[in-house]
Amino acid sequence: MKKIILVAFFFIGISVSQAQGSGDSEQAKQLKWYTDVKEAIKVSNKQKKPLMLFFTGSDWCGWCIRLQNEVLRTPEFNKWANESVILVELDYPRSVPQSDEIKQQNNELQHAFGVQGFPTVYFAKATVSKEGKVNFEGLGNTGYVAGGPSAWLAVADPFVKNAKMTPEPKSKTKNKKA
Repeated sequence: MKKIILVAFFFIGISVSQAQGSGDSEQAKQLKWYTDVKEAIKVSNKQKKPLMLFFTGSDWCGWCIRLQNEVLRTPEFNKWANESVILVELDYPRSVPQSDEIKQQNNELQHAFGVQGFPTVYFAKATVSKEGKVNFEGLGNTGYVAGGPSAWLAVADPFVKNAKMTPEPKSKTKNKKA
């Protein structure tokens, strides 16, 4: 019975937050959350934006749901995220089915980043080697921060500002004429 009530409150909260934000011009550009980290890395490197890896238990973790409602679904976050990061959701649900590939990917990333609690948000740059191996450079991490979007963004923004994602230098070829 408690689960039903909790789920009902969760969906009511989502409906209310979506109804409140539906008229905002900031919400015009919908956020894209990737679940395939390799796809997100390609976009990250192309757009020269760091990754924001959101480790969450979307259907059972109270602090994750709170972070979603208080920060990640706000116009302030929407604007910041569209300008600053590529979003990746790494979910560990209890009642929502996932493919074996996503489960394996998420478990490997949880182990690689040493995530022991939820929510955890890591900011990182990533490259993929010719052999297909992914290399991450951590920029910082956070979790739930009380105080709404402005407080959370004050913690997160320095990690993104220090990312300095520049295009890779093009190799110069010299024509030698004798």
